[in-house]
Amino acid sequence: MKFIDEARIEVLGGRGGNGCASFRREKFIPKGGPDGGDGGRGGSVWVIADRNINTLIDYRFARRHAAGNGTHGSGADCYGAAGADIELRMPVGTVIADDESGYIVADLASHGQRFLLAKGGEGGLGNLHFKSSTNRAPRQKTPGQPGEQKWVRLELKVLADVGLLGLPNAGKSTLISVVSNARPKIADYPFTTLHPNLGVVRLQAERGFVIADIPGLIEGAAEGAGLGHQFLRHLARTRLLLHVIDICPPESDADPVRDARAIVAELKSYDPALHRKPRWLVFNKIDLLPESERAKVIDAMRRRLRSKAPAFAISAATGEGCRELMWAVQGFLFTENIQAEQPVDPRFAPEP
Repeated sequence: MKFIDEARIEVLGGRGGNGCASFRREKFIPKGGPDGGDGGRGGSVWVIADRNINTLIDYRFARRHAAGNGTHGSGADCYGAAGADIELRMPVGTVIADDESGYIVADLASHGQRFLLAKGGEGGLGNLHFKSSTNRAPRQKTPGQPGEQKWVRLELKVLADVGLLGLPNAGKSTLISVVSNARPKIADYPFTTLHPNLGVVRLQAERGFVIADIPGLIEGAAEGAGLGHQFLRHLARTRLLLHVIDICPPESDADPVRDARAIVAELKSYDPALHRKPRWLVFNKIDLLPESERAKVIDAMRRRLRSKAPAFAISAATGEGCRELMWAVQGFLFTENIQAEQPVDPRFAPEP
């Protein structure tokens, strides 16, 4: 299924039915009085968060969603039927904003959350409601009210605890495939990842967390270079960012420190709040360096970056250091020392 994380739709509440002006006319009852019923209310448009849906593709092409109209009232005190409501099911993590004002009207953060997006119009009143001691034969009635109509923007922000950040081909997809159940596309060319991938890391039976891999950033993303900033929104709900740095880039003139600084600058230009999130350094592809040189190279990079954040040296291709990284992440997320009595995945079982 194609991954769609943005859409713009029109929602319309149903129109209420008109009230009826009618009089009771039966044999031997010459003065039956008013008996016009009310019109039925219009249907409403509801949105529901559904964890079984992971894309907004249903709303990319179906732009107009209208609830049913109420039927008109009729004589003999017959009220009109209410219009049918419609329910729009959307992925958990969808943010709904008014297209005109930009005001956020709903944030579907949990499964089953329900929100009224467009209310149906009220039905009109029949002449039954206007009778009085001085108005014995009222002919007044009111029309049904129109339902709410608006254009809204849908924006999906995936729900993940940890986000992977870095240049294309830094090894983010390989890392998430090694530490979780995700199976993203992996290849030796840039921008292999074209949409976010989610994986569940479960080191213990009773604990687990979700990690997100987004397409790589490059310098100039704010101006649309590469895939731009369009996927950074998926890191907005994360609690921790892992900045994956390729310490052995294939290009001879590449500078990992310069590229890492450029990524941080792009992050800050997109959203200062995202820039302030805890961000750890993950130096990847250490298997390409001799063991005697690894510490020296990584220390030199850390000094140039002037970062006090925790740093880890790993090889996503061989799995070296990945276990220690995931245990540290879990310890950070659960704010306590994690013991590994019963690891689920044998790849991350603690050494005896």
